[in-house]
Amino acid sequence: MAQQEKKVIPDDLRIIRSQRKSIGIEILPDGRILVRAPQRTSMKEIRRVLALKQGWIEKHLEAVRAIPAAKPLTSTELRELADRARKLIPERVAYYAPLVGVTYGRITIRKQKTRWGSCSAKGNLNFNCLLMLTPPEVIDSVVVHELCHRLEMNHSERFYREVERVFPEYRKWNAWLKTNGPAIMQKNT
Repeated sequence: MAQQEKKVIPDDLRIIRSQRKSIGIEILPDGRILVRAPQRTSMKEIRRVLALKQGWIEKHLEAVRAIPAAKPLTSTELRELADRARKLIPERVAYYAPLVGVTYGRITIRKQKTRWGSCSAKGNLNFNCLLMLTPPEVIDSVVVHELCHRLEMNHSERFYREVERVFPEYRKWNAWLKTNGPAIMQKNT
C-alpha cells in the first residue's frame, strides 16, 4: 500500500491579503508559512497553490529546521549594529543612487525580524541593522534592490534587469542571503 503524501498546510498558516496580483509564499525564520495573496483570493485557491508548491515548501522548511538555534543578540549588540549601519548604509545608498539614476528620501535603520530592506512610495528607504552581519556584497545587493524600487515598485522581470544592470552579481549574493539570512534573523528575537 502506498504511503499517503504528507500535506503542508499547517494550522498556524499566516495569510496577508493586499493589493498584489499573485500569491507569494514565504518561510519565516521560526518555520511558519506566510502567504501573501490578492484581496479576493479564496482559501481554495490558496490551498491549490500551497499543494503545487509543496516540494518547495518542504525543502525550505527543512533548511530552516536545520539552522541551529542562534544565540540572540543583546540590546547593546543590536544598538552597536544599528550605529554601524547608520554610518555605512547611507554611504552605499549615496554611491549607488546615481548609478541607478534615482533620488531617495529618508534612510532609516531598523531592527526588523523578517525584512532586510524596504522602499516606500515616497522614496524613503528602510534597512535592517542585521545587514551588518553579512558580507559587504550582500549589503550592496540589498541597497541596489531597494533603490531599483524607485524605478519599479514591484518584482517584475524589468525590475530585476535593472538590479542586475547596476549590480551584476546580485543573484549570487541574493542566494547567499536566502541561505544564510534565516540564521542571522534568528539573532534578533
